[in-house]
Amino acid sequence: MMHVVEKPFTCTECNKSVKQRSGLKTHQMIHTGEKPFTCPDCNKCFIELPRLKRHQMIHMGEKPFTCSECKKSFRDLSGLKRHQMIHTGEKPFTCAQCNKSFSHLSTLKSHQMIHTGEKPFICVECNKSFSHLSTLKSHEMIHTGEKPFTCAECNKSFRQLANLKRHH
Repeated sequence: MMHVVEKPFTCTECNKSVKQRSGLKTHQMIHTGEKPFTCPDCNKCFIELPRLKRHQMIHMGEKPFTCSECKKSFRDLSGLKRHQMIHTGEKPFTCAQCNKSFSHLSTLKSHQMIHTGEKPFICVECNKSFSHLSTLKSHEMIHTGEKPFTCAECNKSFRQLANLKRHH
């Protein structure tokens, strides 16, 4: 028997459907860029309070969950469990289109955009669209001139951390 979950609330921007009105409001913040919860330590902003609370553990240095394989520590049990899939090779999420498997549901959903061509994140400056919010955010720096990653040795700045690392 298959259970069908009703998702009556649909985003007008990207047609994603969710179960609750509150979930839709939270989802729509992806499109508006609204992040009402701010970390008092570093001013990083978040869409949801639980994400802020999880982030704040960074500042406390608390990582009580340790991997028995490699001794890497994590702030929460879900982070440890996600990490442990590296060691087990477990990939429980499979793409119905191409049978490629993934360790995380979020990675599968991201991958599926390849097949659908879905690009719900749109640059307000030039209307270019992207499959991932992170790619849009990186692209927007072209318009703002922002280069947040700076070499400590020569002060050269970069838009992406990978480019700074390659510079070294």
